[in-house]
Amino acid sequence: MLPLLYTKLKHIVTHLAHSFKLFPETRKSGRPKKIPNSESLIFALYQHQSTRATKKSVYDDFKNTLSCSYKTFVVSVNQVATVALRLLFILMRLGRNHAHLVKYTDATDLPVCLKKNADRHKTMRWLSGWGPSSKGWYYGLKMTMTRDHAGRLLALRFTAANVDDRKVFRSINQNINGIIVADAGYVSKALEQDMYREGKRWILIKPFKTMKKLMTAWQERLYRGRFQIEFDFRNLKLFHGLVTSLPRSINGYIANYLHALLSFVLA
Repeated sequence: MLPLLYTKLKHIVTHLAHSFKLFPETRKSGRPKKIPNSESLIFALYQHQSTRATKKSVYDDFKNTLSCSYKTFVVSVNQVATVALRLLFILMRLGRNHAHLVKYTDATDLPVCLKKNADRHKTMRWLSGWGPSSKGWYYGLKMTMTRDHAGRLLALRFTAANVDDRKVFRSINQNINGIIVADAGYVSKALEQDMYREGKRWILIKPFKTMKKLMTAWQERLYRGRFQIEFDFRNLKLFHGLVTSLPRSINGYIANYLHALLSFVLA
């Protein structure tokens, strides 16, 4: 008997596939896939919503119904990361069309390995870097995200950990209007002036404690609302498996990030 979560995800994926035409028609010639793309996406979401730590544990859950090797299963799941990316783009575009006036932008750390193993890490070496976080220095990537007050994902960018947050802020929010709130890590008078659009976009950056700057009551309320995006990062890491050091290929890492994000958005 298939798990209830699998059945639920199958309904969701089937609906999204029909609505957005995610999967092309099955080829009439050639060797059919061991696992259809729609099934692979279900298994990917199943891993991240059931808090399974590895693809092997998902494979073990369904090995009695699958007619393929574990290697084929892993390749199939990693390949549908492109479908997950396309779906995330669609959902972000729809989110921007109906977004709340208030938005929040922040970045979070994505270590690709333990700090003590950084010198020996090879898989993500060309994409990673050293960067600071609230827990100290780490080796890996950085994920910058913009979401609105209602929880809609609006923009997303992965970079090396040592990339300037303010440059990323400019790029991902270039086509987003409203009041965009950020923390003190984005403090820059030039950024606020450049991104400002009269009557359309305001940038509200929380000042450092040492800065002598007046704050109104409504600005303080907006700053306090930043906990929502920090809570999203917490949920992504604790309950959707965003951070990992297990993949043995770049495709595996990228697939893990995209599947975790899609799992979070659809939860």
